Parts: sequence; C-alpha cells; structure tokens
Amino acid sequence: MADTYKPADLRAKSEDELNALLLDLKREQINHRFSAATGQSENTSRVKVVRRAVARIKTLAHQSKNRAGAKTSAAKS
Repeated sequence: MADTYKPADLRAKSEDELNALLLDLKREQINHRFSAATGQSENTSRVKVVRRAVARIKTLAHQSKNRAGAKTSAAKS
C-alpha cells in the first residue's frame, strides 16, 4: 500500500475505489489499535498516516457529494 495519499491521486479514483481503500484503511487502523493495546505496535508512525488518509478520503467524498448536490440544485433553479 502506498505511504502517501495525495489528494490529486485520490480525486482520480472512482467512488468504488475510494470506498474500497477506505475500508482497507479502517481495517488497518483497527489492527494498529489492537497491536498498540497489546504492546506489540511496531510502526507507530503508520497510525498517523492511516488516520490522515482516512480523513482525506472522507473529505473528498463529502466534497464530491456537495458538488453533485449543488449542480442538481442549480439545475432546478
């Protein structure tokens, strides 16, 4: 998996690809949480990368949803 999740790269992905990536990152986040709780955490910096990637994906999804809603609202007016 890539270590960086650039917004431009994420915008190029389809909604299904973003949902699949989000699901994978959420699973990885859970695994990191459990490994930290048991004291077996190896790569602690990855937690920050995963958390921010999840936030980026959710932000882009929300922005695209708002743009789609704005386009339909403008078309109705």
